[in-house]
Amino acid sequence: MHGFAFTAPYRLLLLLAVAAVAGAYLWMQSRRPVYAARFTELDLLASVAPKRPGWRRHIPAGLLLLSLVALTTAFAKPEADVRVPRERATIVIALDTSASMQAVDVSPDRITAAKASAKAFIDRLPKQFNVGLVSFNAVASVVATPTQDHAAVRDAVDGLRLAGGTAIGEAVIASLNAISNVPGGDNAKPPPARVVLLSDGGNTIGRSLDQAAAAASSLGIPVSTIAYGTASGTVDVQGQIVPVPVDAPSLAALAAATGGQSYSAKSGEELNGVYSDIGSQVGYTTKRQEVTATLAGLGLLAAVAAAVTSLLWSARFP
Repeated sequence: MHGFAFTAPYRLLLLLAVAAVAGAYLWMQSRRPVYAARFTELDLLASVAPKRPGWRRHIPAGLLLLSLVALTTAFAKPEADVRVPRERATIVIALDTSASMQAVDVSPDRITAAKASAKAFIDRLPKQFNVGLVSFNAVASVVATPTQDHAAVRDAVDGLRLAGGTAIGEAVIASLNAISNVPGGDNAKPPPARVVLLSDGGNTIGRSLDQAAAAASSLGIPVSTIAYGTASGTVDVQGQIVPVPVDAPSLAALAAATGGQSYSAKSGEELNGVYSDIGSQVGYTTKRQEVTATLAGLGLLAAVAAAVTSLLWSARFP
């Protein structure tokens, strides 16, 4: 929870009364030696007054004060920004299937690791989410339209094949078109959407990244990008070793222009972590909620704990 505020902040003035109770308790504790000194028969005092639990005797009072603070704060009707699961959303995964994805700088190779991570990402998404798949090389195509049949999208990932070219701009446009075909819910409003695009290179053909970013921004659809691979990646093209470094700055600019997040992954493990982070973002939204019940519950628990510890440590037997 964050963004804490109160609907009735004036009620917090009651905390002054709680502070007064705490002050009175401390004053009484400071007077205890004075009262003890008046009883000069120390042997008799030890026989009629059993040993007290020392510092533990302050715990019930502390818990009671904590209870009063929590209950008073709850009385002021606090609100906070709370992360809650999304009820629905549309996620389109755009995967680079250019020839450079056969580079082996990522074990066992870029495309194999990318497929495995994409399928794990799909498995983590809530079942009620629509998930689609776009493949792009020299052209971009919608391999799986957004659907709640996540198994079908997983199968589509397995069927991806490599070809030449890297049409990142076209991939964004194809993803936006796929999202536009998702029907609205009961209120006829389409669910929130996001494009998650992975690429290991720069845009080489088709519409520019600026055009793609403008189209995504006009629709309010963020594009999160994953720059995948290392600067030392190479592929063998008819016996010639060709370097295929990732163009991270261009992908980061695309994400920033659309309100998305940009990531980099240089291994399968890092890619899994990136997808996990994206999943936690798209699976939840932040809502303003009253948290009175939470604080009231904590106050009641503290009161019960104060009563229990008082009975355990301050009991008197004949």
